Parts: sequence; structure tokens; C-alpha cells
Amino acid sequence: MSSIKILLADDHKITREGLRSLLDKQDGMEVVAEAKDGRTAVSLAAELVPNVVIMDVSMPDLNGIQATRQIVGKVQNVKIIGLSMHSDNLFVTEMLKSGASGYLLKDCAFEELTQAIRAVVAGKTYLSPSISGVVVNDYLHRLSKVDISDSDALTDREREVLQLIAEGNSTKQIALKLHISVKTVETHRRQMMNKLDIYTVAELTKYAILKGITSLET
Repeated sequence: MSSIKILLADDHKITREGLRSLLDKQDGMEVVAEAKDGRTAVSLAAELVPNVVIMDVSMPDLNGIQATRQIVGKVQNVKIIGLSMHSDNLFVTEMLKSGASGYLLKDCAFEELTQAIRAVVAGKTYLSPSISGVVVNDYLHRLSKVDISDSDALTDREREVLQLIAEGNSTKQIALKLHISVKTVETHRRQMMNKLDIYTVAELTKYAILKGITSLET
């Protein structure tokens, strides 16, 4: 049986190096690459086609939720496990909605990570026991109340632009990062502001943090 090919995506180098060292010692597991941000993770996943991506949820430039959505849309049969310090339902449910097969907290034991990797490769969903109740409660809430949040009205590209704006990038910098024109960035920004009824960068930044699109910790 061939090894499980793993891509590590985390903006903290020490975390990536620690996980790589431990995973490479596991029988049947091989870390094929590391990514320091979501955009690099998307590119590497498309190039290397790993079996599993260990995805930090909060990363600069392109967060783990958006990166997960893009990878699942581009790479067949890839399994993604969200890894985060956040246990609230916003992050957990958004990762699962984006196509992740698992979600672990960063303070979990390493043995739990290897268990999760083997579970998702086998076609199962794996959630840390401490957050499984979060998912159940959110599901029950959705059954009792149809709740379409305003952020759901944004397109994937608008979410990308919102994150980059909130992280202090200029319109020109955003255009270069996304390989689009300045005019297109301005169009996305205008449409996004109209949808959210928010018209200042400061308020957009607060909104992006509140909705988990970016983080003060990235």
C-alpha cells in the first residue's frame, strides 16, 4: 500500500516543522510539501495532488476556509482536515460547508491527528470530541430557524478581496495578488460594500474579523 501523501498548510513555520517531523515518522504517511498561506496551499494541492491537506483555518492572504473551497473544487478525492485554535461553530461549520472532512483543535494530542488522517482517507468524517457538540447544536439551530447570513451573499472572489482589504492591501496590491485588473478589484469592492451596506475600510475590517474571514492573530 502506498503512503498517504500529506500537504501541511500553516502560517507558523514552527508548527509546520513540528508536524512534519512527527508525521514523517509514522508508517504509511509522507509529508510532500508545506504551505505558509492559503494561496500557496491551493497551488501546491493542484500540482502535487495529495491525499490529505492539514489546513490551518486562520491564515493571511487567503484563509483556510476559502482555500479549502478552492482545493475541493480543483483536486479530486482530496481530504482536508481543518486545524485551528477556534472551537466556535462559525469556524467549524464554515470549514465543513467548504468541503473539509475533519476538524481538530490545535491543542489535541498528536495521536488524534493521525487517527483523523486515517479516518478521512477511509471516507469518514472526523471531528475532535470537544467540538462535535458544536456541530450538532448548529444543525439543530438550522432545523429550527432558516438563517441566511449576509456573508453568504458574497461570492468567493468577493470574500478573497474582503480578506485582502482587511489585511491592509491596497487596490493595486490586491490586483497583483489575484491577477486581475485594478478596475475589477474596484468593481468587486463596490458590489461587496453594497451587499453588506458597509462603506469604510475600518468597518469592513471589523466585519471580516467578526465573520472569521480574517483574524487578528494571522
